[in-house]
Amino acid sequence: MSLRGAAADELVFYVNGRKVKKNADPEQMLLSYLRRRFHLTGTKYGCGGGGCGACTVMISTYEPASKKIQHYSANACLLPICCLYGAAVTTVEGVGSTKTRVHPVQERLAKCHGSQCGFCSPGMVMSIYTLLRNYPEPTPEQMIAALAGNLCRCTGYRPILDACKTFCKESIFCQRKANGKCCCDQEDYLFDKEEKVCTRLFSSDEFQPLDPTQELIFPPELMRMAENQPKRTLVFHGERMTWISPVSLDELLDLKVAHPKAPLVVGNTSVGPEMKFRGVFHPVVIAPARIPDLNVVKGTEDGLTLGAACSLSVVKDVLTNAISEFPEEKTKVFCAVLQQLRTLGGEQIRNVASLGGNIISRKSTSDLNPILAACNCMLSLVSRGKKRQIPLSDIFAEGVGNNTITPEEILVSVHIPHSKKGEYVCAFRQAPRRENALPIANAGMRVLFEEGTDIIKDLSIFYGGAASTTVCAKQTCSALTGRHWNEQMLDEACRLILKEVAIPGSASGEKADYKKTLIVSFFYRFFLEVLQSLNRTDPCHYPSIPMEYRSVLQDFKTKMPQSIQIYQDIEPNQSPQDPVGRPIMHQSGIKHATGEAVYIDDLPSVDGELFLAVVTSSRAHAKIVSIDTSEALKVPGVFDIISAHDVPATNEFYYSDDPEIIFARNKVICVGQIVCAVVADSDVHSKQAAAKVKIEYEVLEPVILTIEEAIKHNSFFEPKRKLEQGNVDLAFETVDNIIEGEVHIGGQEHFYMETQSVLAVPKGEDKEMDVYVSTQHPAVIQEMVAASLGVPANRIMCHVKRVGGAFGGKLLKSGLLASVAAVAANKTGKAVRLILSRGDDMLITGGRHPFVGKYKVGFMNDGRIRAVDVKYYINGGCTPDESVLVAAVSLLKMDNAYKIPHLRCWAYACKTNLPSNTAFRGFGFPQSALVTETWIAEVADKTGLSPEKVREINMYKENEQTHFKQKLDPQNLIRCWNECMEKSAYYSRKTAANEFNKQNYWKKKGIAIVPMKFPFGLGTRYLSQAAALVHIYTDGSVLLTHGGIEMGQGIHTKMIQVASRELNIPMSRIHFCETSTTTVPNACASVGSAGTDVNGMAVKDACQTLLNRLQPIINKNPTGTWNEWIKEAFEQSVSLSATGYFRGYNESMDWEKGEGQPFTYFLYGAACSEVEINCLTGDHKNLRTDIVMDVGCSINPAVDIGQIEGAFVQGIGLYTMEELKYSPEGVLYTRGPDQYKIPAVCDIPEEFSVSLLSSSQNPYAIYASKGIGEAGLFLGCSVFFALRDAVTSVRNERGLKTSFVLNSPLTAEQIRASCADDFTEMMANNESASFTARAISV
Repeated sequence: MSLRGAAADELVFYVNGRKVKKNADPEQMLLSYLRRRFHLTGTKYGCGGGGCGACTVMISTYEPASKKIQHYSANACLLPICCLYGAAVTTVEGVGSTKTRVHPVQERLAKCHGSQCGFCSPGMVMSIYTLLRNYPEPTPEQMIAALAGNLCRCTGYRPILDACKTFCKESIFCQRKANGKCCCDQEDYLFDKEEKVCTRLFSSDEFQPLDPTQELIFPPELMRMAENQPKRTLVFHGERMTWISPVSLDELLDLKVAHPKAPLVVGNTSVGPEMKFRGVFHPVVIAPARIPDLNVVKGTEDGLTLGAACSLSVVKDVLTNAISEFPEEKTKVFCAVLQQLRTLGGEQIRNVASLGGNIISRKSTSDLNPILAACNCMLSLVSRGKKRQIPLSDIFAEGVGNNTITPEEILVSVHIPHSKKGEYVCAFRQAPRRENALPIANAGMRVLFEEGTDIIKDLSIFYGGAASTTVCAKQTCSALTGRHWNEQMLDEACRLILKEVAIPGSASGEKADYKKTLIVSFFYRFFLEVLQSLNRTDPCHYPSIPMEYRSVLQDFKTKMPQSIQIYQDIEPNQSPQDPVGRPIMHQSGIKHATGEAVYIDDLPSVDGELFLAVVTSSRAHAKIVSIDTSEALKVPGVFDIISAHDVPATNEFYYSDDPEIIFARNKVICVGQIVCAVVADSDVHSKQAAAKVKIEYEVLEPVILTIEEAIKHNSFFEPKRKLEQGNVDLAFETVDNIIEGEVHIGGQEHFYMETQSVLAVPKGEDKEMDVYVSTQHPAVIQEMVAASLGVPANRIMCHVKRVGGAFGGKLLKSGLLASVAAVAANKTGKAVRLILSRGDDMLITGGRHPFVGKYKVGFMNDGRIRAVDVKYYINGGCTPDESVLVAAVSLLKMDNAYKIPHLRCWAYACKTNLPSNTAFRGFGFPQSALVTETWIAEVADKTGLSPEKVREINMYKENEQTHFKQKLDPQNLIRCWNECMEKSAYYSRKTAANEFNKQNYWKKKGIAIVPMKFPFGLGTRYLSQAAALVHIYTDGSVLLTHGGIEMGQGIHTKMIQVASRELNIPMSRIHFCETSTTTVPNACASVGSAGTDVNGMAVKDACQTLLNRLQPIINKNPTGTWNEWIKEAFEQSVSLSATGYFRGYNESMDWEKGEGQPFTYFLYGAACSEVEINCLTGDHKNLRTDIVMDVGCSINPAVDIGQIEGAFVQGIGLYTMEELKYSPEGVLYTRGPDQYKIPAVCDIPEEFSVSLLSSSQNPYAIYASKGIGEAGLFLGCSVFFALRDAVTSVRNERGLKTSFVLNSPLTAEQIRASCADDFTEMMANNESASFTARAISV
């Protein structure tokens, strides 16, 4: 069969009811097709690997046999358009829009405040919408499962789930119905009687009902096609690749002979990422999904036979039905497989990934293979003229590399047997996140006993995650056959397993010891499960397992969280038109949910525009010997290569002694530094060409990666900072006790959903250029682009409509990237679009600083802390960026809520060969305050007092001074603490947790309460100046602009609220267009929670100027309307445009003297969190969190509570989950959501309450509010200390009293290692544990 000769077929499918007929390129994914070809930009690029859900769409297909239409969600970034033949695609634009009708899903997501930056909202909408198309009244469990594959970095998920709950059958809003009363009715329990509080941020009575009859119908033409057209083979030719989709098994076998190397692709969830991220290329791909034999589902005498092309969702449904139909004895295998399917990927992946693909790819991370292998599942294989059946376990029998399936054989179906009498089956897994995460290790285990006994007749144990594929503990199983199921067998089994299953150090740096602990812990758990089952069948012969062991048999499940938000109601005399203090929806909320909100990459393409791809360094410190671009220039569509030689003026920016660099010139100083860039006619061509640029290096010494190495080589950015008060050395001589310690805090990736994005458009005259960029600081972009091009700043117009999340990561780095694009646009004379892929973004941009705190603390036996001497080291990376400032702020804020009479602290910013780290929400405070809370907890351990007592003893009590002599009044700190204590019922829950811990050996609860003082300020006056420009048009409408950037924090919404109050007109009459350097020059960055504070003052100033001009006209005609006054003003030649200005806060710090007023005011808060840990695996569940926060008088409680919750969940990520891993050569391993886990829906507390402190005033900021963006993040450490509390109770119970160190992030691995037991003991004695670590701690 010659393929090139075969004429290409036409691809026919529908998008939002529109027919598409085209010659398809097999390499094109649906995402790029929708965005580039159809200009449907609501479907977003978030990661390109199916890991974030931003590109979720609904696919509908028609099955003529059953006459049923099926709807399922899928990731558009992994779906080749060729597999859509005969399907209908629905995108967020097809669901509803402001032009036609906003769909109830979109409306409720927006009105429940479920979107902040809005970038993930279309994907959320599509996941919920698809569920509702299949189940118009879903259960909360279905709803939560539907969102497992969608990530959000802003909201913390609570408001998204609130929107979801409004569609659920049992619409539940309260879990604390202890005595049948909702917590809203138990007023005395939660609220003071005097204060009027609200607990609702939206009113559900204004929602339009969900009406399933109003949805888009399935295209009748596609039904006719499916019913009448005979199925035929489809062939599609692309630029480099051919796609063949056969319809019969015979034809597939012929194709397999003709193309033995061609992969079979069904869901593209394995081949897709390999081609995209690992550069694997297949000239021919065979898509067998349309072959009936590969889609069979049939029950047989002894089990179920499932076609290899069945999606995992189909398998899940089939097994669920089978379990309800058959007796329990027969369905043990089904139950175990189903358990693994529930957490495998997100719904979008399960809907397309195939059962056969999972087996054939033989990945060690497959959650299904170990359990299928252990249960003797059979594979039906077919090749030309030959059929055979082999046990699935055969393909893993001899361990790595032995594949008994020949290249010409096809896996047709998989047979899953019924379980037998006396047979017990279990599956286990442990992953960095409970859902939508590849496992660290997993297992499938099965035992069959001699009838009526506990003597092992047959045992099989398979592990995943241990080696490069699934492994079988074969020798162990044969050695144990014939043994009784008892403790002796268990000891023997663990020893044998450890000996037999060798675990190499994996590339991504998973610790081998943890995996080994897991594989024996899994077996122990299996041992208990089987004992318990034996006891159930015959209680006389088999004793039950001890009560305190039973809870470990229950896995943690994700439940629909319950939440309550409490805020102060507005004054009764406030005008109904005045929006300040009300929970107003985000101005762009509806547009976020309909996909109409425009981000940089959604801007329509400019005629002749080029796409830029960067070429980055692969060495951490090296001289560039040569750059060979010859191969790259041969790639079709390549226009030019841009490097340092093409920069007309500034390539190195000296903001301090060391420069920030656009293009590396002669040497590279980190992996991921930009060396040059390729511009081409499409993003595909530019990336292909970038991969072909060859750079030769000569390694330079030293290569400094870690903080320890920087200290050794004395490699620091100047200046080092120091603060001192009291007499530290003398105080250490008079204290009762001294502790010394060191704590490590890992870095954190911003993971804004919209990656760094720039569009540079040269205007063609006077060297003008429009730069559209996703940044927090347009003025610095303008300044850097102008400097790099050697033109005055007035030629560079920088525009920002909105930013899809930033968190501090879109400041200086955005300026360098904008300069790269601008230099390319300048050289080529064409518009240049630079959109970083998620992997490049994570590699290039740096994040939160890794941090080491070394402390010495002197205290009295009664818990009073007298003296502290502490040194902080932060890993700044290869250029200064903001590192020295971050180090300084970590000193100024290190005291958190505590008065320390004698204190000496140093901060050093280490200069290393890692990508430069930068600002990140909290700016040094989340790290230095964690160090402080760590020694507070240690003092508690040493004195025998409880941690909350030590916190109370040392907290700021009355008007005092900080360690840099700034006055402070802590009364709201104490109010927050007491209110949090009371609302969380701390003491009674602590008693309950202790009781639980006495009764459970393998599961423990922990609870902790942490106070917070968060100083607000930017340290110098000029950094907080702000300006605004307000125009009133003659029709009475108002156009408002200011220097602040909308990145999800609702600043434009609040500014419109301010203008509405000041001008006394409804919000609907005020519009905000964009932030631009053409309207507000020299604006300061939107950072440090200060956006609303400073821009609000400027907007207020402008509005007051206008109102003063209008006042004489209003006085003359007091009963007139706004429009009449404006018309009159125009006729009297009164100017209707005004600028407003705010000079900034009077802040300063004198580092020589170690004193100053670097802050304007303080925010206070407290959080209490409760967790439960599984001591066998290290897994944990966040049970409940109560937060009380002092935000002054909130301008918009919905926005402020959203900021607190979002920051808190980001803090949970920082302190318990998010782990950056680097190779010993300084290469980042964790380059996307597959390897780097941010919190998902399954990670938020099951009960989540946030209260804003009532009647708090702040004289310094607009309308007595406070800047709230960053403060909440630190409160995430209440989860860290609750985990520490749980671990402490384990260690006390096991007699491990010695002090122990917990570093951040406190992952399952660390928790497991700290809960020392017989199994971890085995690791210590197990000889084969020597291997080289593949990941370093920076």
